[in-house]
Amino acid sequence: MTIKAIIFDVDGTLADTEDGHRQSFNKAFAECGLEWNWDVALYDKLLKVTGGKERIKYYVQDWLPDFKKPDDYEGFVKTLHLTKTGHYTAMLREGAIPLRPGIKQLITEAHAEGITLAIATTTTPENVSALLEVGLGKDWANYFSANGCGDIVPNKKPAPDIYNWVLRELKLSPTDCIALEDSNNGLRSALAAGIKTYVTLNPYTCKQDFAGAAAVFDDLSDLPDFYRSASLPIPK
Repeated sequence: MTIKAIIFDVDGTLADTEDGHRQSFNKAFAECGLEWNWDVALYDKLLKVTGGKERIKYYVQDWLPDFKKPDDYEGFVKTLHLTKTGHYTAMLREGAIPLRPGIKQLITEAHAEGITLAIATTTTPENVSALLEVGLGKDWANYFSANGCGDIVPNKKPAPDIYNWVLRELKLSPTDCIALEDSNNGLRSALAAGIKTYVTLNPYTCKQDFAGAAAVFDDLSDLPDFYRSASLPIPK
């Protein structure tokens, strides 16, 4: 089978972003006058839910049953998340969160080989742009034929909506593509869309269940091994 496209998740896959997100949430809480703090152990549990706004709501619902919600609770959550995004994108622009080993090489080599590239993520467009502008340069968007991110679909991972959206944009069938993910939620999302999925581990997801993945890698520092496993052409 000849693979026509690689679809990338972002957080934890293209870069080890999750602790940067955690720190940015804490900065946003402090800026907004909230005495909330998400330590590593708690954030690991909160990652059960995808999407920043959804994660805030999950925390309030399950950890803060006595929290008095503002009248405009949706606006409160949106403002809190926007504040967090500002802190997070500042970290990215400062180069504090580099791309994971092998990622830049895979993107540039696959693009040069004529393989279509796309993004399927729950994170915001601003986060994607800030990360990839530093990692790939100002013309980063030229590498990707579809950029599926944020709230463009009604249901976030593990629902398959974002992958189905990307497939429609690319006008490709699931069997033409492979997905690169880092989490159980992401894996379930891609598999539900019918896409063969490879996993790269990170500290937050390394103990999750990846049954159904085509292969699991610590990272992509050994790209030839990934090329062979994914039936991709190995650049000369």
